[in-house]
Amino acid sequence: MSGSIVAIGGGGFLMDDTTGRQERYLLSLLRERRQRPRVLYVGTAAGDSERMQLRFMNHFVQLGCEPATLPFFQYDMKRDYHQAVRDADLVYVGGGNTPAMLAVWREFGFDATLREVWQAGTVLAGISAGANCWFEQYITDSVPGGGVRAGLGFLPGTFCPHLDSEAWRQPVLAEVRALPAFGAPDGVMLHFDGTRFAEAVTSLEGREAVRRTDAAKPVPLPTRLLAAS
Repeated sequence: MSGSIVAIGGGGFLMDDTTGRQERYLLSLLRERRQRPRVLYVGTAAGDSERMQLRFMNHFVQLGCEPATLPFFQYDMKRDYHQAVRDADLVYVGGGNTPAMLAVWREFGFDATLREVWQAGTVLAGISAGANCWFEQYITDSVPGGGVRAGLGFLPGTFCPHLDSEAWRQPVLAEVRALPAFGAPDGVMLHFDGTRFAEAVTSLEGREAVRRTDAAKPVPLPTRLLAAS
């Protein structure tokens, strides 16, 4: 049985939200309740920014997890990257340049390992580029003028993060052909159980996801506000 995928439009520890609402939600989806869940951060899309890795480590230690990072820059020839993913309960992918990230993953066969562990029940999650990557198509600002590119195809349809941050995103979402098309503003998370859309949640009051299932414009999805700790 495939595990969960959570596509995060924005927010959380990488965007200065220290409430832990998003991250506690992710941990609630783990099927195996370890005393210290093993959480792996993959920051390829941001060139393995040390600042982002440090934020991750600090935040998930405070949540009682066993965190680890998996940087491709510099590449560690002595480390088994595929086994590192297999050992994780939750894989969290950071934001940045989605096309560049996917090119690196495909070069190393890392995309195939991610599919393998997801199909075995591992929870996959990510923000921005780390949310885009799971879908057939995604909307990105990492190409000239912004546009639509092909993702890994774990989930059907199209995804757009940061829906409320740039005016060009909503018109593009309204025209994409790969449906269903989902949009998530900052603070909003879309949870998929396997390939089935399960729910939308938000860490910021008043934010909601949208979905387009036919030629009509995107419509709001019921979006549950996550409780404070």
